[in-house]
Amino acid sequence: MYLPEELKEKLQRNILSRLRMIEGQIRGLQGMVENSKECEQILTQLRAVQSALRSVSAQVLKSYLMKCYSEISKEPSTDEIYHKLEKTVAMLTKFIGT
Repeated sequence: MYLPEELKEKLQRNILSRLRMIEGQIRGLQGMVENSKECEQILTQLRAVQSALRSVSAQVLKSYLMKCYSEISKEPSTDEIYHKLEKTVAMLTKFIGT
């Protein structure tokens, strides 16, 4: 990855922090189900987990796009740019479900 090491580490710490938070939310959900909490409470927590996952996904996508852009700027051949952009569009298309 051609990202500056400081930025790469910052992004990684952010992603790991968010994943740990999600892990705690999932454990909380397991406890809610085991303790037969109300469905409305469980669904509210599920929405929170989904939101947190979207946030992590956005951070990972940001990192991915920054990596692709930095690689393109290092190898500015037209074919290489087209290949990386095509790969990026394919990744984003899969991600958004289009």
